[in-house]
Amino acid sequence: MAAVQGGMSDADIETDIKTEPSTDGFGNNNANDGRVLSASPGSGSSTGSNKQTAAVTPEDQQTLLAVLQFLKKNKLIESVEILRREAGLPENSLDPKATESAGAGSGGAAGIVDLEGGDVSSLLSRVTGSSSAGAQAPTKAVAEDQPDVRVVLSAYSQQGDPTLYEVYYSDLKKFIETVLDCHRAELSQVFYPLFVHMYLELVYNNHESEAKAFFEKFSGDQECYYEEDLRVLSGLTKKEHMRGNETLLDFRTSKFVLRISRDSYQLLKRHLQERQNNQIWNIIQEHLYIDIFDGMPRSKSQIDAMSGSLAGEAKREANKTKVYYGLLKEPEIELPLDDEDEEAENEEGKPKKKKPKKDSMGSKSKKQDPNAPSQNRIPLPELKDSDKLDKIMYMKEATKRIRLGSDNLPSVCFYTFLNAYQGLTAVDFTDDSSLIAGGFADSTVRVWSVTPKKLRKVKSAADLNLIDKESDDVLERIMDEKTASESKIMYGHSGPVYGISFSPDRNYLLSSSEDGTVRLWSLLTFTCLVAYKGHNYPVWDTQFSPYGYYFVSGGHDRVARLWATDHYQPLRIFSGHLADITCTRFHPNSNYVATGSSDRTIRVWDVLSGNCVRIFTGHKGPIHSLAFSPNGKFLASGATDGRVLLWDIGHGLMMGELKGHTDTIYSLRFSRDGEILASGSMDNTVRLWDVMKAFDDLETDDFTAATGHIHLQDNSQELLLGTYTTKSTPVIHLHFTRRNLLLAAGAFNP
Repeated sequence: MAAVQGGMSDADIETDIKTEPSTDGFGNNNANDGRVLSASPGSGSSTGSNKQTAAVTPEDQQTLLAVLQFLKKNKLIESVEILRREAGLPENSLDPKATESAGAGSGGAAGIVDLEGGDVSSLLSRVTGSSSAGAQAPTKAVAEDQPDVRVVLSAYSQQGDPTLYEVYYSDLKKFIETVLDCHRAELSQVFYPLFVHMYLELVYNNHESEAKAFFEKFSGDQECYYEEDLRVLSGLTKKEHMRGNETLLDFRTSKFVLRISRDSYQLLKRHLQERQNNQIWNIIQEHLYIDIFDGMPRSKSQIDAMSGSLAGEAKREANKTKVYYGLLKEPEIELPLDDEDEEAENEEGKPKKKKPKKDSMGSKSKKQDPNAPSQNRIPLPELKDSDKLDKIMYMKEATKRIRLGSDNLPSVCFYTFLNAYQGLTAVDFTDDSSLIAGGFADSTVRVWSVTPKKLRKVKSAADLNLIDKESDDVLERIMDEKTASESKIMYGHSGPVYGISFSPDRNYLLSSSEDGTVRLWSLLTFTCLVAYKGHNYPVWDTQFSPYGYYFVSGGHDRVARLWATDHYQPLRIFSGHLADITCTRFHPNSNYVATGSSDRTIRVWDVLSGNCVRIFTGHKGPIHSLAFSPNGKFLASGATDGRVLLWDIGHGLMMGELKGHTDTIYSLRFSRDGEILASGSMDNTVRLWDVMKAFDDLETDDFTAATGHIHLQDNSQELLLGTYTTKSTPVIHLHFTRRNLLLAAGAFNP
């Protein structure tokens, strides 16, 4: 029940609820003041803004009632109340008599929703089909249900003279090029979304030659980071091409967000009103969300740093939610004496006093971090005896950890997969660095031991009955020595394996595949225990929580799912990305999940509520790697643009940009002490960065925190500590051992 509530309410707010009141353009966090302040520029009537300020349309009212009836039928009362309040519907709206009378009162326009009838299912199919943020990919929904595509495209049907489109756009372009430099950079942001929507209107209304001329004349003026989107757009030359196209549906169902200062916005509005440029003004009202702020206009470099995503920048209020990024209090575990200390006794027979160990973990465990969530905010698994032993081993290793820095770089050990013939698609190491696993394009999962200890299976049930279960070495006796080998192969997937993750206790392994499933494997029997089915398309990544039990997956269906190992249905559905989710990462305190997407955004989700609490924009290509810092304060992201971006999770700000790689960054990892960030790329290099210097050098004042504007220093060369080049091996995974040795892995590409 919780999963439905968390996922559905979030998706509905994102896409379907269109009854939110228009906010005043002169407020702090609002946009599109034109909706309230005036109609189409130059006109005396208010017809231009009727579409925006009108109440719920009959079709929307009918759809909402159908959804509410469906939820009520399935006893999801809490979800019903949340959705009803969001939509502003009266409390008796679900009463059949009230619904019927409402329909009759409006000439039957609202329609009568039959709780048991087929009307509900047909309306629900329309809702799920038209939502690009939903769990199903738009292409599939469109193929199944063509009428809802016409609903999505209908906004393009009531437009004017096609010959004037070039005139309107050229006029606006000429105006923006002549304004003061301080306003030009901000106002230039409107070019791209206006260009796309004007082109789509021409195509939809069958003005093919005008559309082609418009595209050829103005596509070259757009920013270079929209090149891939424009390439896709150039293929839409006929009305028939628009049906089922993902790019179009993304633009139509999500408003492009622009952040503009109040002075710049007033200039734009005044110009459009003076020229009576209704065409452009209507597009701004219909398809753009202008986030107006008070203060100096942003510079070109500040705008470029945050631009590039499929739907513009993030709204500032999207990053205002409180995030508990601190670490959970470590359990109290007493460190036993070392063997040599136990044996060393003085002449009186008394053991020597143990010296107190200076351990960062131990010091953290005594005080609760004020920014940390409460210990029981989400239910976490209890520590087993084996977990406590592992914690003790971890703490002992931590005392021998090397302190890294600019004058003390880590050694790098590279594991090269030979004869993989480019079939290696995913790699992971266990936390103690004893095992390495690989996912392959031939649908197999392989596990290797990188220590002298070989991999063994548990004995058969008959042999286990013969074992003395009271013996001290029972854990050794249950293992079958006959099965000992350096590696194991596990079969089960029916497509390439794209994501792989070990459980913290090293007993389990997760793998995600092109076949749409996530599989849980036992590392005691080397067999598949469960196949989790929920994604409809390839699953690009999966990862275990730092505490085990929970795991997250993300894929081509644009949805991330939170699972528990003992539930075959997801606990939460994180919906909001506009393209494939390509990478997933748990926060160190396990209360949050980060997802990176082909829509060029990163989202951070609250595991408890299922809500999106952070949206980060700035990458110019699909995001393929994420890493949280050990203290939970920072997030690093890498993408196909070859840049590493650093984010402050608490303030929701970009903290830095690391440039140097020349190809896609597939792996990022912070050192155990958080001093150094390692990045691995398809350019066959591993680079080490001084991230603490990057965080310390950046000054954030109150204005920056309030507006989200920062001045990024171009100091990548100062922060680059070292570059390690392989002969011909793209780096697809990085891992710091408990003592801060860096392990890297990739497949040799002859």
